[in-house]
Amino acid sequence: MYHHSTGAVRPAAGFATGVLDPRAADSGDALVFQRCNWCGTAMYHRLLCPVCQGSDLRTERSEGVGTVRHSGVVHRNTPAARNVSLVEMAEGFVVRGRVMGPPVGIHSGDRVRLSTAKDPVRGEPVFQLLDEPYRAWS
Repeated sequence: MYHHSTGAVRPAAGFATGVLDPRAADSGDALVFQRCNWCGTAMYHRLLCPVCQGSDLRTERSEGVGTVRHSGVVHRNTPAARNVSLVEMAEGFVVRGRVMGPPVGIHSGDRVRLSTAKDPVRGEPVFQLLDEPYRAWS
């Protein structure tokens, strides 16, 4: 059984600070992620490193540029079809978000930039296409 010691108070600094640190939420429209201090792996909203299981994570700010790894169209729980994409950010982590534009016009390999860090309805990042795709009748 675990008993609290009234005299021993330990600061939680250095343990999953990217998720639990309230200062990370004050970054406005920036996308923040965690990087493991032990192995250097970048991750998005984790409590432990997926590679080494370390909990010593530091919070970093993303530049907001990435590449669509996978894109799909969802028709449920929404009045109109919407895009759901997995975006691989330049820093090396993958985040689920929405890319603005027609859902059928977004493909793997498209370059995107962060538009808003949180969608007001779903709470996920929103991206916009960097380059207008030049696909002939695709």
